[in-house]
Amino acid sequence: MKKNSFSKMMMMAALATMLATACKKEKDAVPDVNSPAYKIAESEKLVIPAEVDLPANLPNGNSRVATYYAEGVQKYRAQVKAGSSPLTYEWVFVAPKADLYDLTNKKIGTHGAGPFWELSRPQSGINDSIFAQQFSPAKTVSPDANSIAWLQLMPKTGKTATGIFANVSYIQRIATKAGKAPLASPQSLSDTADIFYTAIYRFSKKN
Repeated sequence: MKKNSFSKMMMMAALATMLATACKKEKDAVPDVNSPAYKIAESEKLVIPAEVDLPANLPNGNSRVATYYAEGVQKYRAQVKAGSSPLTYEWVFVAPKADLYDLTNKKIGTHGAGPFWELSRPQSGINDSIFAQQFSPAKTVSPDANSIAWLQLMPKTGKTATGIFANVSYIQRIATKAGKAPLASPQSLSDTADIFYTAIYRFSKKN
């Protein structure tokens, strides 16, 4: 009897030690600061400038439909600089090309020219997509001089948003990193540049 009691005590002590070690490891674990999940979580702490913040839409306000982390490139091409003689060239924006990631760090879709956002859910049979356009006047602000601007966009007129984007009223691009055109001017009309960037995209609807 005493032997069984001693064995139980030893097992309980070992279990307690294992639990304490596991808790310490979890507490001491260093988060992956480069993961989409971390980037999305950190973006929720940002103060959004008034220029791209959502309208209050009282009395019911707004609801977030989805938030994604994007990683890809901003594409540029050369064009002739107006009025230059002899001819010189400048960069003009063409389109984004990026992958979208969700809170589980899973690649969930793509972002491209239009601009559009589309989710990849082939097994569901649902097409989740939305095209966007600028407000007039444009809603934009540049908190970081070394990165592309933050934006607030609206669903594109004449393009029907589908799936989870069906009722979206606003698209915000925030927390941008890099993506600006090269500082050095292009040297010929055939020059192109793909500049790495990351951003957070928020999709919201009026309640």
